Amino acid sequence: MNAFTRRDFLYGLGLGLGTVAFDALLRDEALADAGPLAVKPPHRSPRAKACIMLFMEGGPSHIDTFDPKPKLDALHLKEFIREDTFASAMASGRRYYIKSPFQFRQCGQSGLWMNTLFERLGEQADDLCVYHGLQADSINHPTACFHMNTGNRFGGDPALGSWVTYGLGSANQNLPGFVVLPELHYPQGGAANWSNGFLPGHYQGTALRGQGPPILDMRPPAHVTREVQRRNLDLLARLNAEHQTQHPQHAALAARMEAYELAFRMQMEVPGVLELTRETAATQSMYGLDNPATADIGRKCLLARRLVEQGVRFVQIYVGGWDSHDYIAKAHGRRIRAIDKPLAALLRDLKQRSLLEDTLVVWGGEFGRTPDNGLRAQAKAAGRDHNRDAMALVMAGGGVKAGTAVGATDELGATAIERVRPIRDLHVTLLHLFGLDDNKLTFFHGGRFKQLSQTGGEVIEDLLA
Repeated sequence: MNAFTRRDFLYGLGLGLGTVAFDALLRDEALADAGPLAVKPPHRSPRAKACIMLFMEGGPSHIDTFDPKPKLDALHLKEFIREDTFASAMASGRRYYIKSPFQFRQCGQSGLWMNTLFERLGEQADDLCVYHGLQADSINHPTACFHMNTGNRFGGDPALGSWVTYGLGSANQNLPGFVVLPELHYPQGGAANWSNGFLPGHYQGTALRGQGPPILDMRPPAHVTREVQRRNLDLLARLNAEHQTQHPQHAALAARMEAYELAFRMQMEVPGVLELTRETAATQSMYGLDNPATADIGRKCLLARRLVEQGVRFVQIYVGGWDSHDYIAKAHGRRIRAIDKPLAALLRDLKQRSLLEDTLVVWGGEFGRTPDNGLRAQAKAAGRDHNRDAMALVMAGGGVKAGTAVGATDELGATAIERVRPIRDLHVTLLHLFGLDDNKLTFFHGGRFKQLSQTGGEVIEDLLA
């Protein structure tokens, strides 16, 4: 009987990993043959089929939106002295407590606390789940945005929407599976926030323009017929296929070829989806399209509803202007008024169309704000600094627990103290609602299987209905 040496074990282990990697490549190739955006079965029964994520870039203050802190009223403008500072981007120099300049009320039968400027959203309180236990890892905007959107603080990894589309495909092969509605100025970190990273190019977010036609050159010139386009694409496909046989390692070429085909199909479907004038005047008014203060966000929210209604898997809306280091009453007040009516309309519209039950709506930013500030700490000019230890995340539909506040922050709003969980656990939970297991939703890259959570995480059961 031959002895089994350490060298034999390591050699056999290498063969095993090679087989696993080869199997993964075969699986990916089989999926590509069926179409990169073909619908794929989830790992378990899903609660959500689509997601609309509203990303409040800049870091909205939980203390001034959904997490009132009355103790700050008595401490307002008193000097803050403590050996260890809050997780602030501006921790040096004298600092002062800042009370919220806003009033709060409890809304709905659930009694969720909200800034009174959320007039319309307050009517939807019993559909909301507000999570106060989330903590970020970074206090710098680019790294924090990357972390919330991709699971990696340094960028380069696939976005959440890319992972979901990779795992489930798209219900409409004539539209992208992952659509992004940015502002005219992209968020910090730019398009890397919705990149496909190391996943195939089919899964990157498709950004629609913030002003003017959402997609340029969607309609071909009058003299270019569909038949001419088809012949041109067929010729291009043959040339690309020949090149691909000579360079099979260039996976980006296959993604580019499919992008041409998707663009061809989109010409028939997209114009109808993007034409908001097809909605009734009452619906347009409900979203605030008739008011300059709410029209931009209202247009994006209405477009998001139309996109998920047509089978788009993941839609992300960006709303900037939340980085209120000073004049928070004016800055946050303007942002809250701008988003209140559109967001409430989105929830109400989804619900009356029986879409909210399996459409997950998520509202939040990259981190929260501190209860103190050292910049312009005067009564009317006061603001707040960055805070990774406390924030507010609002969710609705898609299997989350409605009419509930989960977790809590301390009496000053400085740090989360109940149901405290990191961002990777939030990501695992969102995938779970889609019926996806983070430990199974992997992609072989750089010699190992990679996943959204980076190192694994746990589902936040308290958020689930």
